[in-house]
Amino acid sequence: MPSRTPSRTPSPSGTGPPLRIAVLADSDTRWKWGALTAHRLAPGARLDGRLLRGRATPTARQLGEVGVRAAEISEVTGVEFVRTAGRDRYDVVVLACVGGAVQAVLHGLAAAWEGDPARPVVVTGYVGVVYEKLADGLLLRHGADVVLANSPDDAACFRAVYAGVGADAGCVTEWALPFLGERRTGPQEGQMRPYTVVFAAQPSVPESRAERGYLLRRAVAHARAHPEREVLIKLRSKPGEHTTHIEELPYQKLAARLPGGLPPNCRLVYGHMGEVLDRTDLLVTVSSTAALESLHRGIPTAVLTDLGIREALGNHHFLGSGCLASWDQLDAGHAPEADPQWAAAHGVPADGSGEAVFAAARERVAELAARPGLPPLAPYYTPATAPGYLPAVLARHGLDHRGRPLPGRAAAPREESALRRGGRAALRDAARGAYRHGVQRVAPLIRRVGEL
Repeated sequence: MPSRTPSRTPSPSGTGPPLRIAVLADSDTRWKWGALTAHRLAPGARLDGRLLRGRATPTARQLGEVGVRAAEISEVTGVEFVRTAGRDRYDVVVLACVGGAVQAVLHGLAAAWEGDPARPVVVTGYVGVVYEKLADGLLLRHGADVVLANSPDDAACFRAVYAGVGADAGCVTEWALPFLGERRTGPQEGQMRPYTVVFAAQPSVPESRAERGYLLRRAVAHARAHPEREVLIKLRSKPGEHTTHIEELPYQKLAARLPGGLPPNCRLVYGHMGEVLDRTDLLVTVSSTAALESLHRGIPTAVLTDLGIREALGNHHFLGSGCLASWDQLDAGHAPEADPQWAAAHGVPADGSGEAVFAAARERVAELAARPGLPPLAPYYTPATAPGYLPAVLARHGLDHRGRPLPGRAAAPREESALRRGGRAALRDAARGAYRHGVQRVAPLIRRVGEL
């Protein structure tokens, strides 16, 4: 493909024309991260939202809750996106998706842009706290020009993982969670309202009915023990909506079955987390990213230990934070104080706003976007380095082992994924490609496709 001349040359100093950014997101929280990241990277840029069609595609209410306006928003498949994300339309592409989708799109873009150095800058990262599948998730994101790390601690871990496999770690760029506002204090003293405790619930942590029921009962018990307080149970989604993680046992259903129901000073709430935090005096959670938002505002924040400190819960991430506490301690009046050094190292910017790290990343992306050409995207995973893994990742998103659309994929505008419609044919094509690249056993490949 011949090289095209970019339609504009963005200026790193901000004096040139505004950047054009496409954000590809596959859930409500990832849209929030991606859209806010785009605005932090390039204030005033034209933003187009592309929602990856699938189980967790956000609703209009979920999109509106983020409070970010896009010039246009549409649902797409991975194949549709890679066919339309060239430099003639965008200067920057932000991939705000699960790791497998990011890897597939990286390979798809690499194939679509082959031989054309005038391509967009590709940015990706994590929505919040990284506490599981560190190596797996990072290697699936390798190949982007910029991999954003939400804290100094994350940046060091990311570079160590890439260096450990001999992959280029120069893409890792320190960042801060883009939804951390500049306001660092909780509600003003003297306001005529009850002391407010907010339990930030999570869709899949913990998973079991017994543990989720326990947390709900303890929040309700706290409200009954402190009738002068208001206890809000902050939920991510309303019935029928989907989030990044599957919620098998929504708190709405558990609350409906509570003997006696919720007390008058305890209720379920929805909406923008920042607006909820505006009236919060104590934030309680298991391991939600809301804890970092709360710490950034200077609000006492409790990370629960009632169910143990376990990797499966993610609360082990907060070891050393000073925030670990139990409901018994909170019932007795404890208000945790975060260790400032831990907070600065783990995503709560020491400057109070994150502007220093935002500015550094913004300058880097603008400088890359201003170049007349960029080297080809080069993910660590290739048919040579991961022949038993990569083809299945790509096939799930309608791509063959080279990142090209599988037969029929480009002509199926309403498909959800490569295996939702015509799945058997897609899998056969992936398996054949894997055989050609040295995969001797297809059964593990088939199983892996089902697990991704």
